[in-house]
Amino acid sequence: MSTPPKSGRRAIGATAYVLDDISKRIIEQLQMDGRKPYAAIGKVVGLSEAAVRQRVQRLLDAGVMQIVAVTDPLTLGFPRQAMIGIKCEGDLETVGDELAAIDEVDYIVLTAGSFDLIVEVVCEGDSHLLEILGKIRAIPTVRTTESFVYLKLRKQTYSWGTR
Repeated sequence: MSTPPKSGRRAIGATAYVLDDISKRIIEQLQMDGRKPYAAIGKVVGLSEAAVRQRVQRLLDAGVMQIVAVTDPLTLGFPRQAMIGIKCEGDLETVGDELAAIDEVDYIVLTAGSFDLIVEVVCEGDSHLLEILGKIRAIPTVRTTESFVYLKLRKQTYSWGTR
């Protein structure tokens, strides 16, 4: 088993970790409530508290999952979200590292197609978005950007691999 990627990076095409039905059910329980006690999860999946704890730790150690608090940007004063498509020259990894240094950027993907990279940003408003675009465009190898402003978030899920 390879070491999980650092800093939230996933290796595309990496060897897949195969989940059995019990591990999937444990993950589903944690997706519904990340603070659910292991004893309560054990009752649902038919394992002891200790067995659930061991499985969860193995899943965490393997990089299969993380247990995190997901916030709602709107309720925290960040009503503007956008995806920004970026065309650039040169080394994409270097540009990705420069983008990662911008606090408001919360998602970076190197892509194939019309854009070299796509980033997601969370902002306080349109003037803040404009400021972030200025930071992105100041990266020397960035050639163009195209912004896709979110009007409404219709669906967001984190249930990959459990169905």
